[in-house]
Parts: sequence; C-alpha cells; structure tokens
Amino acid sequence: MGMGKADVEKIKYFLSEWELRICILLSLFLQILLILAGPLRKRVSHKVLDILLWSAYLLADGTAIFAVGLIASKQADYSNILHTFWAPFLLAHLGGPDPITAFALEDNELWLRHLFSLFTQCIPVAYVFYQSLTPNKLLIPSLLMFLCGIIKYAERTYALYCSSTKTFRDSILNEPAGKWALPLKDIYTFQRTLRISCATDLKPLEVVKYAFFCFSYFKGLVVDLIFSFPDHSESSIFFLERSWNDAFRVVEVELNFLYDVLFTKLTVVDHRVGFGCRVVSVSAIVTSLVLFHYVDKKNLAPEGFEVEITYILLIGGIVLEVIAFFMLVFSDWTVVKLERLLNENPNEQSWKRMFMDFIVNVNVRRGEIICWLLNIGGVRGGGSDGSGSDYVSKTTDSRWAESISGYNFIYYCVHRRSRAKEKIYDLIGITAFLDEMVYVKQYPLPSYVKEFIFEELKTKSRTVYDADTAKHICSAKGDWVLETEGYKGSYLYELVKDLEYDESLLLWHIATELCYNDETDIKYYSREHNRNIAKLISDYMIYLLVVKPGMMSAVSRKVIISFRETCDEAKDIFDEISTKEKLLPEVELQGIACDRFMDSAKKKTTQTSILFNAANLATELKKLEFDKRWMITSKVWAELLSYGASHIKSNAHAQQLSKGGEFITVVWLLMTHLCLVDQFEGPPKFGAPPKLEKEPVPLNHLNPARPQFFPTES
Repeated sequence: MGMGKADVEKIKYFLSEWELRICILLSLFLQILLILAGPLRKRVSHKVLDILLWSAYLLADGTAIFAVGLIASKQADYSNILHTFWAPFLLAHLGGPDPITAFALEDNELWLRHLFSLFTQCIPVAYVFYQSLTPNKLLIPSLLMFLCGIIKYAERTYALYCSSTKTFRDSILNEPAGKWALPLKDIYTFQRTLRISCATDLKPLEVVKYAFFCFSYFKGLVVDLIFSFPDHSESSIFFLERSWNDAFRVVEVELNFLYDVLFTKLTVVDHRVGFGCRVVSVSAIVTSLVLFHYVDKKNLAPEGFEVEITYILLIGGIVLEVIAFFMLVFSDWTVVKLERLLNENPNEQSWKRMFMDFIVNVNVRRGEIICWLLNIGGVRGGGSDGSGSDYVSKTTDSRWAESISGYNFIYYCVHRRSRAKEKIYDLIGITAFLDEMVYVKQYPLPSYVKEFIFEELKTKSRTVYDADTAKHICSAKGDWVLETEGYKGSYLYELVKDLEYDESLLLWHIATELCYNDETDIKYYSREHNRNIAKLISDYMIYLLVVKPGMMSAVSRKVIISFRETCDEAKDIFDEISTKEKLLPEVELQGIACDRFMDSAKKKTTQTSILFNAANLATELKKLEFDKRWMITSKVWAELLSYGASHIKSNAHAQQLSKGGEFITVVWLLMTHLCLVDQFEGPPKFGAPPKLEKEPVPLNHLNPARPQFFPTES
C-alpha cells in the first residue's frame, strides 16, 4: 500500500513541529559527545573511533548552521520567543568543545573561513533578535547568550589562527632571542641541583616539567625550523643519561603539549585574556539560567516541550563549561602555570606544590583507568606473539595509543581478494578502508622494544659530534649496522646496498618473515626478544608503507606501486596453496606459505626481483647462528625505522597525534633530542657528552639572576 495524502500531511506536520527541536537537541548531544570522546584521539588508534569522531565533528557544525537557518526563516511566522532564545546557543555550539578545535592540521589553515562564518552566522542571529525585540521577556538572557556564543566562536577561530602553520612559525621566530637557550645549556646544572639520580625514575611532576621545557625549545621542528647544533647537542646529554622509561615518558608528555597546541583550545583558554573571556561566558550562561528560571513562563510556549528543551540547553551548556573547566585545571598546562608562580613567589610554595602533585597524580591515575578500560574493551588492540609481563609497558599512564600496528606481506598475499572484487572496491573507493580493517592487526607495544630502540639510538648518538655526522647516520638504511658488525663486502651486504627505501623495507620484511616462520627457530622463542622485535617492527614498517602512504610519501614516491607490483609477482607462488590448507590455524598456514615461497621464489621470479633477493637474503641469514641472526635483523629494522622517522615530514608526524599517535613519531622526537636528525647546522661540539658528577653541585654554584625553569627542591 502506498502512502496517502493524509500520511504525507502528517509527516509534513511532524517535521514542521519537530525539526527544530530535533536539530537543537542533536547539536547539544554532538557537543557532549565531542568533549567526552575527543581526548580519546590521543590514546586510541582505531578506525571506528576515527570515523565516529570525524562524522560528529562535521555533523556538529552542519546541524548548528541548519538550525540557525530554520529559526531565521520561520521567525516571521512564529510567536514563540523561546526559539529566539535558542539561536545564540547554536552560535556557542559552533564554537565547538575545547578538546577538538581542529580534527586535522588542515583545519587550522581554514581559520579565515571560520572568521567569515563567525560574521555570517551572527547576522541571522541578530536578525532573529530584531524580529522579536518587543515584547520579549527573554531579551536580557538572549543578549547574554549571544555574547557567550560570540566568545565561544571567536575562541575557536583564534585557536585555529594560532595553530596555522604561518602564525605558529612566526610566533616562534618572534620569541625573544635566547628565551629557551639559557635553561637548555644549564640543564645539567639543574639536574644536579635537583639531585636526580639517573638510576631512579623521574617523578611524574618532574616528567611534566622536563617535557614542557623540551616542548618550548623544540616546537619549531613542526614548522621545519633549523636549530643550532651546539646548543641543541646539550639536550642529548640529558637523554643519554636517562633510562629508556624516563625518555619515553618525557617525550610522550612533550607530544601531549604539541597536540594541545595544534588541535585544542587549551593554549587560548590558558592565556590570561582567554581565561577572562571564559569567565564571562560561564557567567553569562549561569545568569541566563537564573533569569529564565524566574521569568513568568505563561504564554512562552502554549504547547510542546520548548520550556523543557530550553532548560536542557541551559543546563547542558553549564555542564559543558564545567567539564571544560576541570579539563583545564587537571591539564599539564596548569602544572606549568603553577611552576612559574612558584618561581615568582618562592615563599608561597607549600599549597601550590601540593596542588601540582595532586594534579599530576590525578592525571596518572586517570590515565591508568582509561588504559585499563580500553584494554578491557579491546580498543587498544590485543593478541600478540607473547603475553608475558614483558608486553606490559611501565608507562601505564601513557599519553598516546601505546600499541603498534602490523601489516604482513605474506598474510596479505595468501588471503588476498580476487581481482574482480579489487576492481569493484577500487571503483567505489573503499579498498584502503577495507584493507585496514581486514589486514591490519594491533599489538600491545612491549617494553623491551622501547628499551631496544632507545639503546640503539643512544649508541648512534654517542658517535655524533657535528651536523654532518648526524646526517650521515640518518641516511643509513641497514648498511651502517652491517658495516659495524663486520659484514661490509660480504654477499649479505651486497644484497641490500644501494636499494631504494621501499625496496629495502619489502626485502627485509619478506626475509624476516621467512626466518621467523622457520620451524627450527620456534624452540628459541621463549628466551629471545630480538626475534620478536624484528617481527614487530617489520610488520609495523610495512603497515606504514601500505596503510599510511601519505605519511611515507616523503621517503618513497612509489610506495603503493612497489607493493602492488611485488604482490602481483608473488601471486603465482601463493596460488599453489589449496583451499583446504587455508583453513588451517594461522601459524601453520603462515609456515606453509613461507615454505612454498622458499621453494618457488627462485624458480618463478627474475634475478632482479625483490622476491628473488628476499629468498637469497633469508638463506644468508639462516646461515648465521640464531642469536647472531636475530641480533643483526633487529638492529637493521631499528635502523630502517629511524631512517623513516627522520625523513618523514614533520607535519606528517604532527598529523598523527590526532589519531592515537604513531610509534615512529615518538622515535622521531627521541632522535631529535639525541641529535640524530638533519634539522641542525653549525660547528661541531667539542669532546664527548659530559657525564653527571657523582656529587651534587652546591646551590650557591647557580647564578641567582638566571631564570630557573626547574626550581630547586626544598
């Protein structure tokens, strides 16, 4: 049965009566969703959450603009002044929540469009007021909310402006000369003064202070500023003397500061003027609620739920402000602000220091609870090759995703879709999305992987004494490891030298997988970490190569082409696997696939093929003793990881902060602090990095006139 004319009229009547109510409530719901789920972007790297937040981010603006248009277009026909009162709420919603001002870095460049939108959206709201000037019982509350809406939207526009590339770069260049250089040179003096033992982990409060210091000095990396090598080399002294756990904790909090600057309003609200504007906007909402509560509501809404919806909007607005306030108070920026006040007023330290410790401890506990909940829900990924305590990181309050993704070439080839399906998916444009959902696996990041990478970077950093040496080490793609291990000139070395980066990744990935699935190695699994390290980093780098081609494009221009050509070449090899064999458990199937590969690769491929050379490389590696083989392979992968980290564009690293972060970004920042990137110039530093004195320097060795970022402990 078709719809009759009466049914159509009922639908039209329902829409005319409820479309504005639905839009206004949906707009409020989206604001609550974004303010609560927005901070999870830093901790969770999950496609579903990414799509959910992206949809909510776009829908929030569209819903608010549409609702403003509805109010403006229907105002001439409406006698209900509550709809006039709703208009400025929508303007405030366009200002967005504090934790998610920009969804991606590109949004910051659109600040001018938001400025234009601020004016264009104020016009219809002002028009609505004009239409309802007399009589209007809610004129004062409406004007207060209009002021609140302008402030909120202006905050967002200014935050986007400050985070845009040009403004961010100019703000750094316009800072007073030497603003951060002096504390950087004195970092060891401060460390000795603080009596921080290198054998003891940094306290949470110390981590935040050191992280902000590093962020303040090195934030220019994001906009490709060049640093002085002699000054910068001082930072490597600090990291060379710290444990891997301290280094990762400092860098993760440093990245958290960078995330706040690029993607949130925190830096705007943290400013004195911004905080004052926030006080005004909160006062306006509270005052509006009080005035509305005592207004005679007779004839305000003859029918419907307008009064109830208005209360929901007012209370919801206050709830949003309260949540934003607590997010600001319990942020690392508050700790930094209190630290400055401590330096200015040393006689008033007790309660401020206690409050700082309280904030940091709350953040640590909150991080632990969030990590626990995410692990329970399976959001952070699970299922690894081992599940002992080694897979639990010490940094349980981690500020980033704390997981590592993997994409395996042989697994993909064995389970690859038919060509017909691939053509259809390519035509629709969902191939990349489906590949990420089907072929990408997430694993918890083992603590021993962090320790191994950090020790490798420290070893290289100790050989760096000038910018040229740093650039030479950064250009190594596995050959530096083979040279230092005494394999230069060997057949193993000849197989991998002079290869393009993407070719090196595929070559070593396939060879690593062939060795990893060799049955003679399995009995050593329980006592050998290097094997797991090589496997995890190998799958991770192919994940970046295939799933993050935009990020890796600066390293290799033909990323996807190289991968697909190699997959097509391997098709004949893996087609030999029967349907029955594909039903076997994954470990057995992967072993069968590797055996078939070793048997067929040299017969069915050319001698210049990556597959042919990968089989030869695996053969050469298997000639080595187990410990030697996996020690070399893991070190090569650490070098390939560091090469990619140092050559990926800095804005590509920053972009990943809003998507749970990438391990390679953490490695990039560690390399920066250890003088292992090529964004430095200047004469060499003299001598090896100094070691800390065993005895702390007396306090009177410090120049009292110098500004001390790190205060002395009482």
